[in-house]
Amino acid sequence: MDTRASIPSKAPPAASRAALGWVNGLIGMAIFSGSLPATKIAVLAFDPVFLTFARAAIAGIAGVLLLAALRPDRPGRADLTPLTITALGVVVGFPLLTALALQHVTSARAMVFIGLLPIATAVFGALRGGERPRPAFWACSIAGATVVAVWAFAGGGEASLVGDALMLAAVVVCGLGYAEGAALSRRLGGWQVISWALLLSLPIMLPAALATRPDTWQGIGWQALVALGYVSLFSMLIGFVFWYRGLVQGGIAAVGQLQLLQPFLGFALAALLVGETVGWTLLAAAGAVVVCVAGAKRFAS
Repeated sequence: MDTRASIPSKAPPAASRAALGWVNGLIGMAIFSGSLPATKIAVLAFDPVFLTFARAAIAGIAGVLLLAALRPDRPGRADLTPLTITALGVVVGFPLLTALALQHVTSARAMVFIGLLPIATAVFGALRGGERPRPAFWACSIAGATVVAVWAFAGGGEASLVGDALMLAAVVVCGLGYAEGAALSRRLGGWQVISWALLLSLPIMLPAALATRPDTWQGIGWQALVALGYVSLFSMLIGFVFWYRGLVQGGIAAVGQLQLLQPFLGFALAALLVGETVGWTLLAAAGAVVVCVAGAKRFAS
């Protein structure tokens, strides 16, 4: 008698699932770390408003092709509100606010504000995702955010009231989009959530991109075009496939702390690609948050 049907499939152990979550989250974070330096390169040639619309439109077309090829189940009516929140946070809000901010601050300084994303993600993960990390986790997360904030407001890099305010607003809307999208990914799957969110935004973003496109493409170098391609396909789509999967597997609040490491990678890319000066204080701050991430990982559950 064939007994294969009676043998239940085994789910991966919780520890293995959490470890996979950290691996996927780390890959997503590494992809995202190139977003601000690439955006800085792109806004040298493109208007920030056009850049916001164009990156979402290009990613939206790619998302539509992905949905058409793989044909996942359609989201239910109850999923439309969280999908809209996700789209407003990570498809529209964060790209637009950061592009505007980078007209006033360097990408290295803007990257420091990304270090505040973990605490924003954790807060919204508790509010929207129902997670309840231990008090020690919050202590580690707040300590990491404090390190970032102290550096940012103590003269590390050129300050700009407008640029800093835009980056803070970007952190808030992105944290909400991360948490909302991750909570929805538990039912739909990570790549499905970002693809549906991009599809939801496409009827607005594509016409807006066409309406705000440059009058001429002459004089726009290949560096700006490559940067546009990166923030469109990697920052808006591919990175989220790994990031949302990691948040679901390892926990929104826990894996979200990996964003504390994002400035470190961003600093290196800013120095390499944009030629910005990276001082020892930035590296010291990044080193301090590594300790905070380790503590948050231990006390997340």
